[in-house]
Amino acid sequence: MKVANLARVKDNLSRYVDYVRRGGRVRILVHGVPAAELVPATVAEGSDDEAELNELERRGIVRRGTGKFPRELLRPGPRWGGKPLSEIVLEERRSGW
Repeated sequence: MKVANLARVKDNLSRYVDYVRRGGRVRILVHGVPAAELVPATVAEGSDDEAELNELERRGIVRRGTGKFPRELLRPGPRWGGKPLSEIVLEERRSGW
């Protein structure tokens, strides 16, 4: 990803657009503060979710799962008096108790 000041991008817009069309990204700074990003249109429109996920993973923002669900999360929750505790809490909330 390239980072450039707004004035530089305005002066060389066609060069930056060519760079983005080839798959690059440009972060635009205004007074040193990030204000916008130029990204390829397919990524910006969400038509290429896989490419966007790959980029986010490459940057360390997301981590893809293995597709396996932890078995400990499948166990039933706590019970009280033979009823699931979650059901008891819901009944109390509905009754206004």
